[in-house]
Amino acid sequence: MTDNRLYQSLAAELMKLIDSGEFPPGSRLPGERDLAERFGVSRVTVREAEIALEARGVLSIRIGSGVYVRQRTDVLGSLPDVSAFDVTAARSVIEAEAAALAASRITDEEIRELEVLLEAMSQPDASDQAAGEADRAFHMRIAQITGNPVIEYIVRSIWRMRDELPQVTTVYARVCHHDADDRMREHGAILDALRARDPSAARRTMHHHFQRLFEAMLEATESDALAEVRRRTEQHRERFLAAIRA
Repeated sequence: MTDNRLYQSLAAELMKLIDSGEFPPGSRLPGERDLAERFGVSRVTVREAEIALEARGVLSIRIGSGVYVRQRTDVLGSLPDVSAFDVTAARSVIEAEAAALAASRITDEEIRELEVLLEAMSQPDASDQAAGEADRAFHMRIAQITGNPVIEYIVRSIWRMRDELPQVTTVYARVCHHDADDRMREHGAILDALRARDPSAARRTMHHHFQRLFEAMLEATESDALAEVRRRTEQHRERFLAAIRA
């Protein structure tokens, strides 16, 4: 089993322990080394699992302090009725500025964390779900690196819309299934800009990522619309021919 699959399994195990009360809200998780020994995995796998759970709003990673279980009151409320295009347009504005801010304060350790997530996205045997979790964690980590809890909250809210609203997830799932190579190049460019501590480049590359995604979504929905027109036209044609034969 690859580390990519292991971290998903470990994240599920940690969730069970959290739900069982072994790690209650507000408590600090054991260190990476202790968890690695307990579950028989590498410390990298532990780190990836914790980052994935942080992206879901379950954990809070505090640099220099540890990893804590979030209070249930931290869970976000109901979501608005929005489209995939609304979500993507908002992400383009907010996450581009978050990347610019992150570039001005990112540390070497945080760069390494993003490198691990990029590697998880690029695994040739990674499922769409695994790649999507790494993608989400990558973007959430950038929001956290800004050091602004409001930005983190907003980005987390947007990701909930992206992951939980059916009309949004359907469009994203269709596009993301076919654009893995583009996404990898774009995330790599974002990471290069962050590594260079270049806010303008970070803003530009993040904005380009969402602009390309927006265009891909337009093409996908136009294709759906054309397919529906063809389907209805064929139905009318069959009814017309049936009427003539009668």
